[in-house]
This record gives sequence, structure tokens and C-alpha cells, in this order.
Amino acid sequence: GMSKMQKKLYKDILMRDLGVLQGKAGASGRTAVLNIVMQLRKCAGHPYLFPGVEDRTLPPLGEHLVENCGKLVLLDKLLVRLKELGHRVLLFTQMTRILDILEDYLVMRGFKYCRIDGNTSYEDREERINSYNAPES
Repeated sequence: GMSKMQKKLYKDILMRDLGVLQGKAGASGRTAVLNIVMQLRKCAGHPYLFPGVEDRTLPPLGEHLVENCGKLVLLDKLLVRLKELGHRVLLFTQMTRILDILEDYLVMRGFKYCRIDGNTSYEDREERINSYNAPES
């Protein structure tokens, strides 16, 4: 499930736009609902995707990164166990800012990783894919 921080943020998003959800937005209602859905997706992805949510007094690579996101709590348990068993893992997301957060998490845990996103050149992409697929990688 979601963390306490995510639940509060999720509720705040819904309450802020209650009129839209009740159909009081008029002609722009569909667009407004799609915007709310995107905000809720961001909230479910990680609360730090919203400005001002992360407590900047805490170390940037602290446990709060995991504890404040239900998905990351689960992913943390899975990755630790899969690493113990010698597995390799591919993670996909449509949001590059979630990749930024995942990258911080992987650095924090000391996991080796390779990032491929829309800014990765064709040559680098091919090299990274080949490296991942190499025997004993």
C-alpha cells in the first residue's frame, strides 16, 4: 500500500479538485480530470515528484527515500532478495523523474545499475544492452 505521506498527498489532490470530480468543471472537465489522474499517478509513483514534499534537512540518500513510498518499500524488499539469489533485474517506467529517484535509491543501496532513457544515445543504448545481455553480467 501507499505510505502515510502518499495517502495524505493523494487525499489532498482529491480534495483540492473535488468540484472537478463532482462534475462542476463545465466544458474543461475532461482535461481537468485527466490532470487529476496524472497527479494521482505521480503520487503513487513517489511523493518526492511534487515540489516541496521532500524534507531537505534529511540526507538526500537516506532511508526516507524508501520509507515515504509504498512501491519503493516493496521494491527494496524484492531487490535485496533477488540480489542475494544472484538475479538480474530490469525496471521500466514512463516517468524519467522516477528514474532519477530510482537512481538515487540504487546508489544508496550500492546496487550496480545501467540507466537507459530517452536521452541515451543510440550507441550508448546498444552498448548498455549488450553489456547487460553478456554472459556472467
